[in-house]
Formats: sequence, C-alpha cells, structure tokens
Amino acid sequence: MNRIGIVILNWNGKKLLETFLPSVVAHSKREWADVIIADNASSDDSIAFLEKEYPDLQVIQLDKNYGFADGYNKALEQLSHSYFVLLNSDVEVTENWLDPIYNHLEKDPSIAAAQPKIKAYHNKTEFEYAGASGGFIDYLGYPFCRGRILDQIESDRNQYNSELDIFWASGASLFIRADVYKKSGGLDGDFFAHMEEIDLCWRIKNQGYRIISEPKSTVYHVGGATLPNHSSKKLYLNFRNNLFMLHKNLPENKFCSILLKRMVLDGIAAMKFLLSGEFSNFGAVFKAHLSYYSMFSKMREKRTKMIPFVTKTDHKEMYKNSIIFDFYLRKKKHFSDITF
Repeated sequence: MNRIGIVILNWNGKKLLETFLPSVVAHSKREWADVIIADNASSDDSIAFLEKEYPDLQVIQLDKNYGFADGYNKALEQLSHSYFVLLNSDVEVTENWLDPIYNHLEKDPSIAAAQPKIKAYHNKTEFEYAGASGGFIDYLGYPFCRGRILDQIESDRNQYNSELDIFWASGASLFIRADVYKKSGGLDGDFFAHMEEIDLCWRIKNQGYRIISEPKSTVYHVGGATLPNHSSKKLYLNFRNNLFMLHKNLPENKFCSILLKRMVLDGIAAMKFLLSGEFSNFGAVFKAHLSYYSMFSKMREKRTKMIPFVTKTDHKEMYKNSIIFDFYLRKKKHFSDITF
C-alpha cells in the first residue's frame, strides 16, 4: 500500500470527474500515491465513466449517500495508507501539488494536517473562499482565511506565500495523517456537510498537533459545485454546524459565555433576515437552532469522549478579537490588517 491515498468523494458528479480528474491523475503519478474515488451511491453514469476511462483507479462504492463527512469516514476506514488527502471533485491540481506537503508530513511528526494554497478556478488570480491560504477562527467561532475575511476575497499577489501554522485546513484539499484522523474520530457525520473539517482540525489542535498551510503547493477550486453559496440549506448547515463545533471543542472555562454570545448574535442575524424579507434565511437560522437543541445531549457525549485526549486549549492561531467587529466597524478587510 502506498503512503498517500488521494480520495475524491463523488455523488452524481460525472461532469466534474470529466473536467477535474484528468489533472489529478496526471499530476499525482508518484510511487507513493494512489488516486481513489469514493462514490456516494451516485445515480448518474459516474461509475460507468470511471470503469471506461479510468479502469486502473480504485473505486469504493458506498451503499447510499452518506454526505461529505460520513461518506469520507466510510471510505477511509477501508484504506490503510499513512496519509489521506481529502480532495473535492471540483478541484484542479497543479504539477507540484503533492510533494511539498508530503515532505513536511514525512519529516515532522508534529504536523498532523495541512492544506495547499487554494485559488479560484474561475478567476485564478484570486483566492478561493473555502480555505484560501489557510484557515483561522475568532474567539466566537467565526471562521476566516488568510486571503478571505467574511465575503471579502483577496487577489493573490504572493502576499501569503510563506508556510504558516493555521487553525484549520480546508476540506477542499485536506492532507492528514491517517492515524490522527482515526484517533480523532474522523469527520463528524452529524454535520453532514460544511464546517466538519474545522471541527476535526479543532480536535486535532486540542491534542497538541500542528496544522500548516504550504503555499508551495497550489490547487484551483470551483466551490459551491454541490450546494450553491447562497442556498438557505447551506446557511442552515453553517449555523447549526458552527454551534455543534463550539459545543464539542470550547474549553470548559469559556463554554457557557461563548455559547450565550453566539445565541445573541445568531438571534440578531435571524432578525436581520426577517426584516429584510429573507424569510427562507430566517427559517434556516431558526431551524438550525432547533436542530442544535435536539442534538444537545449527543454533542455533550462527543465532547466528553474527547476530553481524555485534550492536551492544549489555548491556540495562538485562534484570533482573540471578533472578526465581525473588526470587519464592519474597524474596516479590517484583509488578513494582513489583523494582528494576532
């Protein structure tokens, strides 16, 4: 078995495979790397396409659509590689995308996960929303990136070309040690999709491991290929999963105060949607909170299960201020404006 398993999760994505799989196959020809397709019970012609065009690739056929999180869990439990790369099906990779990160993982056991520089497929001079040049969160749990704060996306002018310790690595192209993935419980299937990689990375950080961004490796991501960015379902998942993530990972001394603040801020967001006539978005926030309350006991159990593995709760990669406050009131629109 080779060292790296590059796993692409597919669900009715034949057109994406036709477009993006050629670059992955062409630029991943290493004696230590395998390209694997995990199929979430597609009903299109994905499997027939793979059998015809890529007969040498391993295909893991799942019995139903498990979503992003459990789809990967079900697939990765069948593999025995040393490292996994969770790669979205709408990602174009470049010639040298594997080697810089693989070398880090081989040389430094303190690094558990990493991501390349992620740029926009349709505008290759800009960073891509989901990861950019490395992910961070503020103390309230709001995620942002080196190259993207809220909806403000920067052009890549080589300003973030240094290797850097980050808080989370994007699930669009996530390199991770297989043993750490499994010890940490993998992606949380209750998330279904969205923010599950941030939750996983937080668990990894709490165990004392490092996560890095390595811009010497570059990929291009479409983003929103499965669920549109302005979808009320995506909004629901983001609000709900953010609460799940906070519940599972916040240190005990900050748990109640942070969750209370988030309840207030989510309420303000919901009222803004309502007053703006965005009723589907208001409903998404309301439904997200109902779902969180119904899952409260289960999240508490997951939190308790991870406590014995926690060795560190204070992370320098967590922004100690509010990114929302800084963005709207202090007009800090770029990552370089922020001081950790």
